[in-house]
Amino acid sequence: MEEGVGTSPDWLGLIEGQFPSGGADIRTYSPLALAYIGDGVYELVIRTVLLGKGNCPVNKLHRRASALVRAGAQSEMMHALEPLLDPEEARIYKRGRNAHPATMAKHATMTEYRRATGFEALMGWLYLTRRWERMMELIKTGIGYVGAQGGGTWTDNR
Repeated sequence: MEEGVGTSPDWLGLIEGQFPSGGADIRTYSPLALAYIGDGVYELVIRTVLLGKGNCPVNKLHRRASALVRAGAQSEMMHALEPLLDPEEARIYKRGRNAHPATMAKHATMTEYRRATGFEALMGWLYLTRRWERMMELIKTGIGYVGAQGGGTWTDNR
C-alpha cells in the first residue's frame, strides 16, 4: 500500500518486523529504559522539525536542537505539560522523575535533570505504546511554552 497525505507509517512495527524482539511487555520496562528510548525519539522529532524549516548550516541546526533537548528545556516544558497529563501519563512521568540515574547532566540542576528524565520516560512510553499523536501534541505544547518563556524563534532557520 502506498502512503499518501494523511497517512503515517507504523515505524515501530516496521522496526519490530525487521528486527524481531523477545516481545517484552512495556509495563516491565524500567523508567530509565523508557527515558533512554524517549530521549532518542524526542531528539529525532526536534531534528526533523528543524530540518523541515529549511536548509541551513548544520552547526546552526545543532545549536537550535540542543536548546530544546537539554535537560533545562525539558524540565521547563513539564511546567506546561504536567497539568495536561492523564492519570496514566502522570504515573509514567513520575516514575521517570523519581528514578535514580547513575549520572547527571553537566549543565542542569538535579531537579531539572530528574524532571527531564520524567519527560523522556513519558516520550518513550508514548512512542512504545504508539500514541504518536499524543506525543506530538505534548511536544508542540511544551515547545510553545518554552518559546513563550523567552526561547525565541528556534524554528526559524533563516
